[in-house]
Amino acid sequence: MYVPAHFALSEIPAVHAFLRRHVFATIAGEIGGSISFAYAPIVLDAAPAPLGGIRFHLARANPLAGLAGGALLKISVMGPHAYVSPDWYGSDGLVPTWNYIAVEGAGRVRRLSDAGLRRFLSDLSAREESALTPKPAWTIGRVPPERLDLLLNAIAGFELVFETLEGKTKLSQNRDEADRKGAMRGLEQRGDAASLAVAAAMRELRAGKEQ
Repeated sequence: MYVPAHFALSEIPAVHAFLRRHVFATIAGEIGGSISFAYAPIVLDAAPAPLGGIRFHLARANPLAGLAGGALLKISVMGPHAYVSPDWYGSDGLVPTWNYIAVEGAGRVRRLSDAGLRRFLSDLSAREESALTPKPAWTIGRVPPERLDLLLNAIAGFELVFETLEGKTKLSQNRDEADRKGAMRGLEQRGDAASLAVAAAMRELRAGKEQ
């Protein structure tokens, strides 16, 4: 990832916090000399130090599911992103840009055992179901054993320990305070979910620097 110093998100706890909020990853690996992509929800594991790792699953029919243990994979997770108009700035002579937050990581993949796959699916569903309270949480135990075995045979689980992990927060840090305020106002006035999320991230970053 190209990360100018003023956009770097380098503190691992902050990167982990991002990966707990944004849990759907693009996964890239090499098959037969070509780069292939897959898309999957991930579960972050803070251990092992210093960078931690992730678990995920793919359909067994997915070409990336056939990679041998030890194969190098890269992941990319995109956070909020939105167009920024130069008309929102206080300065003249500027051009449009795009503000966003993203994280990339890489490591060697290892296939999960059957027990590890079940544990991953339980962890994944428990995390997502916790956001749906007061609805009673769905659990994997509600699937009849014969049906569960068929479903598990159709997927493969993986874990990846990060060898590299870095983030980028491009949130107008290279602009002066008047320009940043104008961009936040413009994003908030635009009012769509993506623009509001970027404006909120800009305000959060600004508040953190003021502490």
